[in-house]
Order: sequence, then structure tokens, then C-alpha cells
Amino acid sequence: MAITALIVALLPLSMVWISKDVDKYRKLVWISVFLTFDLIVFGAFTRLTDSGLGCPDWPGCYGLANPFLAHEEIRAAEALMPTGPVTMVKAWIEMIHRYLAMGIGILIMAMMAVSWYRWKKGRDSGAGRAGYEPGYPTALFLFVCLQGAFGAWTVTLKLQPVIVTMHLLLGMGLLAMLAWLGGRQDQALRPMAAVGTPRTGLPGLRRLAVASGLVLLVQLFLGGWVSTNYATLACTEFPLCGGKLVPEMDFEHGFHLWRELGKTAAGHYLPFSALTAVHWVHRNFALVVVLVLGWTVARAWRFAPLRRIARGIAIVLVLQALTGVATIYLNFPLTIAVLHNAGAAALVLLLTMLNYRAKFLADAPAPH
Repeated sequence: MAITALIVALLPLSMVWISKDVDKYRKLVWISVFLTFDLIVFGAFTRLTDSGLGCPDWPGCYGLANPFLAHEEIRAAEALMPTGPVTMVKAWIEMIHRYLAMGIGILIMAMMAVSWYRWKKGRDSGAGRAGYEPGYPTALFLFVCLQGAFGAWTVTLKLQPVIVTMHLLLGMGLLAMLAWLGGRQDQALRPMAAVGTPRTGLPGLRRLAVASGLVLLVQLFLGGWVSTNYATLACTEFPLCGGKLVPEMDFEHGFHLWRELGKTAAGHYLPFSALTAVHWVHRNFALVVVLVLGWTVARAWRFAPLRRIARGIAIVLVLQALTGVATIYLNFPLTIAVLHNAGAAALVLLLTMLNYRAKFLADAPAPH
């Protein structure tokens, strides 16, 4: 397993090593951002194809490094439960997801090692250490270890909804943390000019951008809760649900966190009205997200250095609404569902960059 993860990490590390980028550390950070985005999208594919238990143990597959070696065990499981969660295809999907996650962990370890080395070298020589403070990469490493633990619990606790949802949220959090570090490295290499940018309204924009991040976090939880409870088709029409604007819903059972998949806390089968509540809340909170993020985009448009990001947020927001509705009308096609998850990750990435740049502009000294 470790050898496979190292092989996965070697390609991006080689790209960084042979690149002509002035700051290879910065390139390593952004490659990690790209791969983390890919990991989130592939994780959604893993979840949506019901491959999360393709290998029902962790970290290996039936105690072995890959599904090839576990061929006999997988075929035996298929024979025992032909419609069960274990197939050769699902096993490979799950293991590729794990290999990619471990590869990203190695990249973050490399990032941490480089930052500590350069920080110590700069401190010893008195040449400064700006841009290479090791605390943040170390926090990233601890964070990715926590994410790995939730990945293990996702399997060992048999896809318990709260664990899978937390695994999703931590993945989004890792993407945001890496993007923030990438913004910091960009600023160290190619400083963003704050000259000529009006200061009026920047403090308010910063607060609004933070509020947008919190609103998006709530919606990510609600979307993850829909997915992990398989509540996507609890409402098969839009804007109505079951022919009503406000259908019959069971919020108590739908939003009880500590329970098995498909069961109530008491161990009974989850009523359909509970799934309806889960879907309905996510759908309607999307209106709050559109309003708050739309307002943020309008405010950010006043500042030239932020317009490109604001445009990106607006485009992805529209696409998210379209893919969300299409998921319902087209009876939950896999491609559209994966794109909807990718759009959520893109919003996290863009909103993180907006927060970073708004903070920089607000903190920059005013021109005399």
C-alpha cells in the first residue's frame, strides 16, 4: 500500500522537480490543490456508484494491497451476495480512491518537510523565512491524518451517514486550506497590486465573504447529508415535492445524526418522510446560498482585482443550480450528480481565493 501511494506521488513530485517554476514549493502546493479537487470528485463517484464498501476492510482490500491480489476473496463475496456491495469493479474504484488520498498525504508531507527545511535554513542564515512558515503545512498534515481516520471509519462503520458526511466536509476543508496556502505563495512570488483599489467597502466585503463561506459550509453539510442518506430522489419534481410546496416531513428522524444508514436511532427502517425532509431542506437552503453568494459577487465586482474570481463564482453558482435541478428531472444520472459535487468543490476553491484576496486588499497599507 505504501509503495503504491509513493508511486502515485512520484509523478507530481517529478513534475515539480523538473519544472522551470521559480518557486517549486508554490508549484507543489497548486498541484496538491488540483489533485485534492480530483480526489473530491472521484470520492463523489465512489459514493454515487455505491463503491464505498467495494473493499470492506481498511486500509487494504481483504488485508491485501490491491484487488488483483484479493481476487479470490472478491469473487467469493460476489458469489455469496450477487447484488451486494463487493464486486471487482467497485473494489478497484474504492482502492483507486484510497491510493490517490494516500498520494496526496505524501505530497503534504513533502510540503511540510520543505517548509521546515527552508524555515530553518532562513533562520540560521538570517535571510528571513517569509512564505515558508512551517506551522501551516504542519497543520495541513495533521488535518489530512484526521481526514484519513474518517476515511477508515467510513468503511469500518459501514457508511454511517454522519461519518461519511464528515469525511466529505473534511475533504472540502482540506481543499480550502491548500487553496489558502496557494494564494499565500502566489502573493509571495507575484504580489497582487493593491494600488488604486478603493478601500471603501472592503471591510464589509470581507465580512460578507466570510458569511458566504459559512453559508456554503451549511449547504455542503446538507448536500452531503442528502447523498449519504440516499435522499436525492425523495422529491422527483421541482419546485414541488410530492405535489406540494411543503410535503409531509419527519425532521426528527431525518436529521438525527447518530444512526445507521437507512435506520432510525431506535433501529427501525427510516420512514420516507424523513428522506423527504433531508432533500427538501437542502433544496430550499440553496436559495439562501444563491442570495448570499450573489450579493457577495455583486459587492466584489466593484474591485478590479476580484472581478475574475467573482465572475467564476457567478458562473459556477448558475451551473450548480442547473445540475441540481437536472439531477431531479433526469432521474439522478451519474454524470450530472458527479458534476454537481464538482461544482460544490469549485465553489469552495473560488470562495477561499476570494476571502484570501479580499483580506489582502483590506490589510494592504492605504496609499498616501
